[in-house]
Amino acid sequence: MALVLHRVFVLALNGSVTDDFTTVYAAVRRALDGVPVYNEIYHHVDPHYLYNPGATLLLMPLGWLSDIDAARTAFIIANAAAVIAALALLTRMFGWSLRSFVWPAAVAFAFLTESVRNTLIFSNINGMLLLALAGFLALLLSGRRWRAGLLIGVAILIKPQFAPLLFLPAVKLDWRTVLGGLAVPVVFNLAAWPVVPGAGDYLTRLVPYLGEVRDYANSSLAGAAVYFGMPAALETALWLLFAVIVAVGVIVLLRWRYTDPLLWATTTTGLLLAGVFFLSSLGQMYYSMMLFPMMFTVLQRTSVFHTWPAWLAAYLFLTPDSFHSTAAVDLSRWMAFFHPTIGWALLLVAVTTSALVWWREESLDLGHDRLQTDQRHRVAPAPDA
Repeated sequence: MALVLHRVFVLALNGSVTDDFTTVYAAVRRALDGVPVYNEIYHHVDPHYLYNPGATLLLMPLGWLSDIDAARTAFIIANAAAVIAALALLTRMFGWSLRSFVWPAAVAFAFLTESVRNTLIFSNINGMLLLALAGFLALLLSGRRWRAGLLIGVAILIKPQFAPLLFLPAVKLDWRTVLGGLAVPVVFNLAAWPVVPGAGDYLTRLVPYLGEVRDYANSSLAGAAVYFGMPAALETALWLLFAVIVAVGVIVLLRWRYTDPLLWATTTTGLLLAGVFFLSSLGQMYYSMMLFPMMFTVLQRTSVFHTWPAWLAAYLFLTPDSFHSTAAVDLSRWMAFFHPTIGWALLLVAVTTSALVWWREESLDLGHDRLQTDQRHRVAPAPDA
């Protein structure tokens, strides 16, 4: 509890140069005042408002609070509470009581990470998105399909990086969840278009900016390629290699979608999201809290987090540690920017490799069982007359 209070009422309320909340608050206030929302100068480095008109409509109630400091404080507390609630939900999903050591240990671990620290310090919405992700998985696994679809739809509306998770219900032919997940962003954007001032600027001004790869605060492969001036052929080759790694892992994990749905859903979710962080045009380190559901599989009999490469990867994309070194200035500067990039890449390899090993071991066990069965049922030769 002391750790949580420190993160919320000391670090978060003190804030930092990066302030995501003010950007969002200013945008929704513009919307309420009838001023075009997407009127920023996008070639500046300052944080920009990047949400679509539908998400703007959803977030507009934030602007009803006239005191920005009170609104920011409430937003920080709400996101901290959402992280704690998400971890409680995951604890119950994995069969543990909230009175066990698991929930408080998970809360302590989470609030030590860069992801939760900076989500609160920058006062952004990732805590609520983590709760939406955990809720989606819980509803999906319990068969409440429409609710699962509507919840993941809200997450997709705010951040389209969640859209690949519709693969989970689609591969099980669960069209109600898929339809719900698609309907929410479509309906909200249709409703927002005549309401949000300057909504058309989203397509003409913001979408072109989103298509650019920025070379600051960007830990994706594309960001690293721009930063280091990587040859286009090398960047393409690396992108294709890791895309294949993700695809192979997702396909192999399908083996457990019915026999171990919790392992399948959480591990596939982690693989898809880590793939998005690494392969998309923008990846930021604090996105990594969305990998918490996969990390909970450490409590299960089978988990990628029973291997040391996965934990090394987790350290790299979750650690708040500084890599500054006077002995190796260039290397330490690169590590400061791109250690989450290395962590995501390592996790992709670890998950797919683990899935292949599990598949091989199960195949060998199945073959051994069949051999024993055949031997038991083999008819003994008749004795000589």
